[in-house]
Amino acid sequence: MTKKKAFPLRINEQVLAAMQRWADDDLRSLNAQIEYVLRDALVKSGRVKLVQKVVTEIEEKNAKPEES
Repeated sequence: MTKKKAFPLRINEQVLAAMQRWADDDLRSLNAQIEYVLRDALVKSGRVKLVQKVVTEIEEKNAKPEES
């Protein structure tokens, strides 16, 4: 499990308000949205490597398994 560290952040009021609107649109908390944007910027700039992308599949309760 990834350990999270608290970090005080000074941020422009308008930027914070825009981030909050974006977070609301994406149904994320403001903290999660800021972390998402930072992580995305790190990957796009090549400073970190995206190791794993988690995909969750939802199956109907009474669905029959697919045959190959």
